[in-house]
Order: sequence, then C-alpha cells, then structure tokens
Amino acid sequence: MFRTKTVEQSILDTEEPEHALKKSLSALDLTVFGVGVVIGTGIFVLTGKIAKEQAGPAVAVSFVVAGVVCALAALCYAEFASTVPVAGSAYTFSYASLGELPAWIIGWDLILELALGCAVVAVGWSGYVRELLGGAGWQLPTILSGTHEGHFGFDLLACILVLVLTGILVLGMKLSSRVTAVVVGIKVTVVLLVIIAGVFMITGANYEPFVPPSKPTAAGGGLSAPLAELMFGFTPSTFGVMGIFAAAAVVFFAFIGFDIVATAAEETRNPQRDVPRGILGSLAICTVLYVAVSVVVTGMEKYSKLSTDAPLADAFKDLGHPFFADLISFGAAVGLTSVCLILLLGQSRVFFAMSRDGLLPRVFSRSHPRYGTPYRSTIVLGVVVAIASGFTSIDVLAELVNIGTLFAFVVVAVGVIILRRARPDLPRSFRTPWVPVVPVLSVLASLWLMLNLPAETWVRFGIWMAAGFVIYFLYGRSHSRLGIRNRQAARD
Repeated sequence: MFRTKTVEQSILDTEEPEHALKKSLSALDLTVFGVGVVIGTGIFVLTGKIAKEQAGPAVAVSFVVAGVVCALAALCYAEFASTVPVAGSAYTFSYASLGELPAWIIGWDLILELALGCAVVAVGWSGYVRELLGGAGWQLPTILSGTHEGHFGFDLLACILVLVLTGILVLGMKLSSRVTAVVVGIKVTVVLLVIIAGVFMITGANYEPFVPPSKPTAAGGGLSAPLAELMFGFTPSTFGVMGIFAAAAVVFFAFIGFDIVATAAEETRNPQRDVPRGILGSLAICTVLYVAVSVVVTGMEKYSKLSTDAPLADAFKDLGHPFFADLISFGAAVGLTSVCLILLLGQSRVFFAMSRDGLLPRVFSRSHPRYGTPYRSTIVLGVVVAIASGFTSIDVLAELVNIGTLFAFVVVAVGVIILRRARPDLPRSFRTPWVPVVPVLSVLASLWLMLNLPAETWVRFGIWMAAGFVIYFLYGRSHSRLGIRNRQAARD
C-alpha cells in the first residue's frame, strides 16, 4: 500500500505512444491558466462581503495572509512539478514520495474537489447569463433555470457550458490555452477598469477604523460550528486581529486553483523552467488584484454599509455609476468561463494519471491520436459534471472544495521533505527554499485553516474518503501497474 513509484518510472510512462500527451504550453500559457482559474466572481463579491462581516477595511490584510499560505504551498508545488513533470499534480507527487495508498487518496480527493468546484461555478455562470438575458427581455422557462428558491429544475445553460468546454479540451491544449487567453484578457481588463475607476471615488474616512474593534460571535452549535471551536472550546470573534485571520480562512477559497497549473506539467515544453514560473507568477498577480479590489471597495463605501450579494457593483450604483455595475456583471460572467475550463482540465489530467497507473480502468488513459489529449477521461468526466451542474443548487457547500485543496497542500508539503531525504540525487531545477522550515509552515498554516471549517464539512469529507478506500481495496490495489511489475519482478 505504501510502495512508491520512482520519478524515473513516472517520466518513462509518459513516453508510451498511446498514453502520451502533446507538449505545447509555455510559461505564459501556464500563468494565464493560473490567473484564469483563480480570478472569478469572488473578486467582485467576496472582497466586500468579508469586509462587512468579518474584517472591515483590514480585509486587504486577510487576502495577504491567505496569499502567504498559498505561497508556502506554491513553493512546494513548484519544486515537485519541476522535478516530476508528469500529469496528476499532487497525486503524482504523492506516488513518488508517500506511496500508492496516500497517492490514491489524494487523487480521489482532487477528483471531488475539481468536479464539485466546476459544477458550482457553472451554475454561478448560468445565473449571470440569465440575468443578462433578462435585461434584454428574454427569459428561460423556469424548469430549465435550475434548482433555486424552492423549486426544482434543470439548469440547461450550466450543462451546455460544461459540454462546450469539454469539446474545446478534447480538441487540444493549444486551443484551450488560446480560448483561456482571450477570456482572461477580457476579465483582467474589466478588473483593472473597475480598480482605476474606483480609486477616484475613495473617501479616506471610510477606512476608519482600519481594524474595527473585536466582537465575539454567537457560539455555534453542533456540526455547523468550526472544528477548532468544538476541539478547543473557544468562541471565534469577528473583526479585530483575530477577525483578520478568521477572514483569511474564508477568502482562501478565492485563491483555489493555482495548483491546477501543476497538472499541465506534462504538456509543457520546458516544465523544469516554466511550471514554477507559471505557479508563482499567477499567484502573485492574483494576490495583487485581490488586495487592490478590497482596498477600493472599502474606500468607496463604509464597510458596514456594503451589501453582501454584489458589494462592488452596488457601491458603484450608490455613487451614481450604474455603467460600472453592469461592467462588473459582464466581467463576472466572462470570467467564470475560464474557471470552468481549467477546473475541467485539472480534473481530467488527475483522472488520466490515475488510469495510466492502473488504479482506475486503463481504458481512460488513452490519448487522442491526432490531438494528443486524454479525450476519453475528458469526455466521461465532462458529461458527469455537465449532468451534475444541471441539478446542482448554487448553495452547495464550497467548504468541501476548501478542505480538499488544503488536504492536498498538506500532502505535497510533506512529500517535499520526504523526497529530499529519500532522493537527494534527483535534479531539481527549482528548489523550495529553507527546507524543512517552509514545508512545515505550509502544513501548519493549511491545518489551521482546515480547523476553521465547519465540523459537518469534515464529516462529508470523511465519507468521501471512506468510499475512496473501498474502491482502492476492491479494484486499485490489484490492478496497480506498479504492483503488477513488483510481483513479476519477485517471480523472476
């Protein structure tokens, strides 16, 4: 269960003609992918919502804290991705350092994280598009508008979006990167226009106090309370210094996705150089944009008066600038397209890597003879996510995505330490600085954010992990290619 797959064997497996992926990406492509998946509707919503409810104007500091936690993890991802440039991200890294069972568990975790995230984002995109269509006087039938406000329906627009993006992914990574580049260009332009316009509407008095006085929150009850509260018996507070860190655990959701850049390592022309640049570059750009938007929104309107549904758009409306409110809705709708595309990309690559190793049926690890993409796994997962998005309510717990990502961060950081000790001879074009200090800090920071998630999220996560154990012992363990090789070597 803890047999490891050597880095050399992992790289050798990528050269099998039927299971090889086409190398076509550059550092710029990877940076665009990272920005494309991280910057979504959250930049226009989460910044104001958390400012009003938890941190006040100091929400900008919360974004910096969350960015630092991600940066610690990003340094570990960069070393692994440049050392083991193979599809699968944290799954592949775990296989090379921790062993087969931990690798399976992290791969199973990533499949849930990316599938759920894509379905929820597709539903959010559908909501923005329906709003834009409604403004033009065209309404979808209620039964085709999804499940919300107490009525059941199928979200046709969300389903169509996922199917179209699945087709784009099948047709090649270069086409996917070009589509993403156009979408990200539009999205970042909208964000920059909003920031520049908002700067001229800032009132200095709105920043006072920058760190509002701490207020204890009502004690949570049962499984809805944060796990840390149940374990240690303390009641979290809003605002104040602790409010900044509590807010950081929430805004962390806005950074999810930069790690997906690592899943494209196998399709990068020079992964040793370009993957670290793509991971760290996209994270730096996104942190700067998040901080800038949070400074603008809390400067335009007093944090206590911000709305929670569309704080930035409503702030522009309150100041008599409805054009920018409409621009924000357009930017959010366009931006979510690239988020869905890249979540589908990451999910299919993890599934492909697990299938190539035999832990899932090998039939899904065939690459397309012309386009060089993992078309079978992409199509199967795309159809599943499309159907799921059609029936997914927008209030599906985002915390489940958070806990899955943080768990992956912990595993990758531990893996860096283990692989440094087990294989010091490996060529590493990028090295995580101050090992083991940085990986240990990454583990502690990720665990702390995980403890701030509701206990019921941990229960759901545990159920999904238990299902993964069952599948591994019923199928994966006996069909593992590494296990088959080891048994053949023992017989010989």
